[in-house]
Amino acid sequence: MKPYTTLEEALASRKPGKRGYTLLDGENGCTNGCRCGVSVYDNTEFPPDYGAHEDQEGFYVLEGEGTARLGDLEIDIKPGDAFVALAGVKHTIKCKMADRPVKVLWFHSAV
Repeated sequence: MKPYTTLEEALASRKPGKRGYTLLDGENGCTNGCRCGVSVYDNTEFPPDYGAHEDQEGFYVLEGEGTARLGDLEIDIKPGDAFVALAGVKHTIKCKMADRPVKVLWFHSAV
């Protein structure tokens, strides 16, 4: 187990076709579902299908402006904003302008 990662390692391990990446997870010693990463959203509409998790997921906006949907609640987001999707709440993000994607740091806490 290696209790850290580098950006280069995280980018190299990202899944094909994905712009986001996981930074820390079980391979780094995180337990009980604890993990964090970065996601990039360049869609200007909410996707028709989006999900929820059994645990809560927190977000911190790094770049871009857009809207987060948490269940029926929609909130405008910009760099420096933080929000949480509670366990079981469907959630997604869209950006205001496709050429300025929203980049968020996300994290799942241990359950």
